[in-house]
Amino acid sequence: MKKKIDLTEHCVSSATLADGNMLTAKRDTVRLPDGSESYREYVLHPGAVVIVALLPNGHLVLERQFRYPLHQTFIELPAGKIDPNEDVLVTGKRELLEETGYIADDWVKLGIQHPCIGYSNEVIHIYLATGLTAGQHALDDGEFLEVFDVSFDACLEMVLSGEITDSKTITALFLAEKYLAQQHG
Repeated sequence: MKKKIDLTEHCVSSATLADGNMLTAKRDTVRLPDGSESYREYVLHPGAVVIVALLPNGHLVLERQFRYPLHQTFIELPAGKIDPNEDVLVTGKRELLEETGYIADDWVKLGIQHPCIGYSNEVIHIYLATGLTAGQHALDDGEFLEVFDVSFDACLEMVLSGEITDSKTITALFLAEKYLAQQHG
């Protein structure tokens, strides 16, 4: 078996370029595997949870939300950032209730996603939530979204047609589809 090359880059120095309420931009000087130095700019992110909320009729709960960086409205699964020292499942339950008004009896962790490995340390935890009960949502101040539901198959068609382009939603749908097929297969 061929020996693996050590590709680790080591931090020599680090500078904060910007420090916001949620994100921090950094620029590090790093020592490369060959001993030379280079720079790495990246964003520190608190992490997030995305929820595939499956209704008893087989439909999924979706949201339509304007995303400022791209100046357009996107269709996404419910999701939200992890608060400091918060358990990721607690985040998922909180975000599902806040954004959609649903409470789920059953939660299954489907995996994680690293959406922007070239410039961010963000980790998104992916859950399937079932046994949903409708309640009253409580959006955060300044949060505006439309909640609706469509069939699982329609969601997948929306991905294929380009109507859904959000990477966390696409990854979560893929993992949920595989998980559900194994459970029923």
